[in-house]
Amino acid sequence: MNATSEMSVRDIMQRNVLSVEDNWPLNRLAIFLTDNQISGAPVTSAANGSLVGVVSLTDIVRHDSMPEGRSRDTGTHEYYLHNLESQIAQEETTTYHVEHESSVTVRDIMTPMVFEVQESTSVQEAADTMVKGHIHRLLVTRDRKVTGIVTALDILKTLQQYPDKSAMLDTA
Repeated sequence: MNATSEMSVRDIMQRNVLSVEDNWPLNRLAIFLTDNQISGAPVTSAANGSLVGVVSLTDIVRHDSMPEGRSRDTGTHEYYLHNLESQIAQEETTTYHVEHESSVTVRDIMTPMVFEVQESTSVQEAADTMVKGHIHRLLVTRDRKVTGIVTALDILKTLQQYPDKSAMLDTA
């Protein structure tokens, strides 16, 4: 048995977990994900702070790709605004933004199923769970409280740091 195969999620998880509330409108969610350069986050209930789901950029795209999810008011405008932003100064673009609050919330698009593991879960088991569930992140919990998050990128970084021990993720 090698050192990497003995690693647990505790060894590679990110401890600073950013979460969103289920009552946030989509525009606030999009800004939050972009500003923090993350692709997803756990969702907590605005009412009691409990963990209720996970939301990702995929959920936003899925919602926007549905005909009822598209906004006729912003679609073309945002496309041209994005192209315009690359050509003019940031200060000038603020005058072109359409400010509107979406009636769609995180609760409406989130995945209500939470994939969670304990801190003692092996990295191998975490990778297996991600592959089988076709997911990119696992929430690390203790007593239903989020203590960390492990992403597919975290596992890849581990493989990069320990290339001679990559056999730990041999799923054959």
